[in-house]
Amino acid sequence: IEKVVENIKESIPKVEWDYEGIHYFDNGPLTVQYLLVLDALNFCFWPDKDLTYDHLASGLKEALLNDKSAFDADRLQQYTGLQLRELLKWPRPLPLEDERVRLLHEVGLELENNFEGKASKLVESCGKSAVKLVALVTRYFPGFRDHSVYKGHQVFLYKRAQIFAADLWGAFKGQGYGEFNDIGSITMFADYIVPAVLKQLSVLKYSSTLSSIIDSNREIGPGSEEEIELRACTIYAVEKMRELIKLKSGKQ
Repeated sequence: IEKVVENIKESIPKVEWDYEGIHYFDNGPLTVQYLLVLDALNFCFWPDKDLTYDHLASGLKEALLNDKSAFDADRLQQYTGLQLRELLKWPRPLPLEDERVRLLHEVGLELENNFEGKASKLVESCGKSAVKLVALVTRYFPGFRDHSVYKGHQVFLYKRAQIFAADLWGAFKGQGYGEFNDIGSITMFADYIVPAVLKQLSVLKYSSTLSSIIDSNREIGPGSEEEIELRACTIYAVEKMRELIKLKSGKQ
């Protein structure tokens, strides 16, 4: 970690949210609605090797530009797999399509039942706390509850709920719907690209068993010990790097 931080501490780029121009943004409540829908669906882009996050973000953006009511709570509850595909202009079934549709329905239903159908009301009720927002999202939307049991302990990683808070903060530049007085409490997200990078940098070390599973392209099951260890160690390693960068460079 020391070596890696020494190499990168002066060259960390300032990345603008949506530098690629793929997200919907109108500086208002509709952006919040868009981000909750996007982050509800933001998982599993394999085994369809062509599908990426960019397709999801830009497809949903276009759907909203064509029809401002596309993500109204009542409409979210009605979508079929085929309609979701059409929305994203995707030519074949999406990975875990049924689960994505179920999550759309859930988001619509819970927004309607608890927040007058508006994700902006959900954000307003968190009192400018990203931590409270994550707690609210996981409380009201079961699909965001990223729980596993590891050796008898319950583990909470809350990847997509944290991404929602961070997307708001990034999109609204820490103002309005993106103003959180505790944004520093959000960790990095237990993403599946980051551990591969950390392994390249020798920050993570894999057991020979884990290496052989990955090298032979075998699936690591959700909720398995290997998956939880990979995700948890990734968060821990990045937090350690962040602390050290702050110490060495004086920057947050």
